[in-house]
Amino acid sequence: MTSIDASPTPPVPEAPVPAAELHGPVLAWFDQHARDLPWRRPEAGAWGVMVSEFMLQQTPVVRVLPVYEQWLARWPRPADLAAEAPGEAVRAWGRLGYPRRALRLHAAAVAITERHRGDVPADHAQLLALPGIGEYTAAAVASFAYGQRHAVLDTNVRRVFARAATGVQYPPNATTAAERRLARALLPADEATASRWAAASMELGALVCTAKNEDCGRCPIAGKCAWRLAGKPAHDGPPRRGQTYAGTDRQVRGRLLAVLRESPDPVPQADLDLVWDEPVQRARALDGLVSDGLVEPLDGGRYRLPTS
Repeated sequence: MTSIDASPTPPVPEAPVPAAELHGPVLAWFDQHARDLPWRRPEAGAWGVMVSEFMLQQTPVVRVLPVYEQWLARWPRPADLAAEAPGEAVRAWGRLGYPRRALRLHAAAVAITERHRGDVPADHAQLLALPGIGEYTAAAVASFAYGQRHAVLDTNVRRVFARAATGVQYPPNATTAAERRLARALLPADEATASRWAAASMELGALVCTAKNEDCGRCPIAGKCAWRLAGKPAHDGPPRRGQTYAGTDRQVRGRLLAVLRESPDPVPQADLDLVWDEPVQRARALDGLVSDGLVEPLDGGRYRLPTS
């Protein structure tokens, strides 16, 4: 007969831990354990922060670092990038993935040059009005570059808040109004501390409170974490989206772009046909690149990265 463990399960807290009880431990942990990343250094400036935020979307730090360094060495100011053809941004993006980010960053650089005399604006509304800048990126640049008080909700922060404050393993697939309210409620009152809190909670999610194999023994707020106190109940929401790559149109697009990046001249269709055997998928991927503005078709069945 199977025995039943009758030991009581710790109750789920009825309300989130008071914000002030989280701030001190997380900020102290961040002071000791924050990674020395180039976009966190004072010399990075607002443009360096913006470039990093574009590159870090859905891409790990280790892959971003070399491309970031090369990018800033070539284009140290928005006007430097704006003066180049957008195809050069795609070429320099290399294999970071999701190359439309390169086009959006180029468009933002053009707008900054034309509207703001080449300086990344500090005003949140002006940041949000730039092409390619969404809610998260505007808040991140305003907070990390200018020390302002904004709720900065990336995947890592959302996971930390979901576990520590609401007692669930994972946040919803898409950011909700409830998450935004919680993030605002957890913000420290003064701008300088709020900016550090945004960076610290993000770092905690990246290094300790990870999606898998979380290290509660290293977490500065493990004793206050609602999810841990509840016995770490398993995720019971909608299935979490996985990221597949092999055999997808994304893989085909990447191979097509690799050929175009490596060639200074337009590439004939025959060279692109060599990268993937399945003609229907290959044509669909190429059509998608053209529709997204990442590739320009030319007469004679040739293709190149965009020049305007």
